[in-house]
Amino acid sequence: MKVIKFLFLFILLAVSCKHKAVTEKQYFQGEALGTTYHITAFGDSISQPVTEKDIDSVIEAVNASLSTYRPNSLISRINKGEELKVDEMFKEVYEEAGKIYEQTEGVYDPTIGIVVNAYGFGPGKKIPGIEKDSSIVDSLMKYVGYDLIWLDKGDTLRKKFPQVFIDYNSIAKGYAIDRVGKLFSDRGYKDYLVEIGGEVLGKGKNTLKNRPWIVAIDNPDRQSDKKLFSKIELINKSMATSGNYRKFYVDKKTGKKYVHTINSKTGYPEISHLLSATIIADNCMTADGYATACMALGLEGCKALLSKHPELKALLIYSDEKGNLKTFVTRGLVIKN
Repeated sequence: MKVIKFLFLFILLAVSCKHKAVTEKQYFQGEALGTTYHITAFGDSISQPVTEKDIDSVIEAVNASLSTYRPNSLISRINKGEELKVDEMFKEVYEEAGKIYEQTEGVYDPTIGIVVNAYGFGPGKKIPGIEKDSSIVDSLMKYVGYDLIWLDKGDTLRKKFPQVFIDYNSIAKGYAIDRVGKLFSDRGYKDYLVEIGGEVLGKGKNTLKNRPWIVAIDNPDRQSDKKLFSKIELINKSMATSGNYRKFYVDKKTGKKYVHTINSKTGYPEISHLLSATIIADNCMTADGYATACMALGLEGCKALLSKHPELKALLIYSDEKGNLKTFVTRGLVIKN
């Protein structure tokens, strides 16, 4: 009888410890990519520990490869004219950006960076008078075009013109989130939420609440008392939101809200009443890139793009003719107000 009691007690303790490991919550926060990160993860009996140092190492590797704000990063050295063999991170982002460039017929173009810098919106110096001198824009646009760069067989990046400036900031944050998520998956975690600067990757579920991860979308109308516009469930998906709504202006006559986006086809600011685009995709790099592309395409162009890509889900927030906020939601996306 004592043996049976001992065996029963051992089994009970083992089950109890396993249950405790499954529901144990880990939380990380810090700074990354000029913003902050927040990570919630639930480990189980096979999970290996993840530390803040591990997370910071992943983010540091992404910065060393793709940050245009670091003068000695791989991308900065390439932008300065060095012909270098790219690393795995650079190659993955290069290839994904190329896909989105083709699927948007060049509207999404990471080489628009030289013009963005000239307007004072990037890491480079603003060119005085560019708003009034079309010749400046025209002289820069000959260096814009993703087809002006390529990887040779040895994975060395080549440029048709040394002046071509590559800027992956519109996709690198999403990629960093994917890499951090890979860190947790490789360590055996199945349930985690990674957020950097408002972009999110959700794997598994919120174990403590036994429900999918629920993430919020900011309200574009900063004059409203309601800070959050809506909420979305993430089940093994990623979400990225792009928008210039913090810098929109209101037409005094119509009350309509507008934002400015640099048009990669013309090099001039494009006026749009699409205030934000939230994209749901299988990975955050893809969601990030398409969210940026949607802002460049505008409302109707974004709708047309989404109709060709049913694998993407989206919530678009725009201003109607009377200045009221309206939404467009793709089929299958559940919005929680």
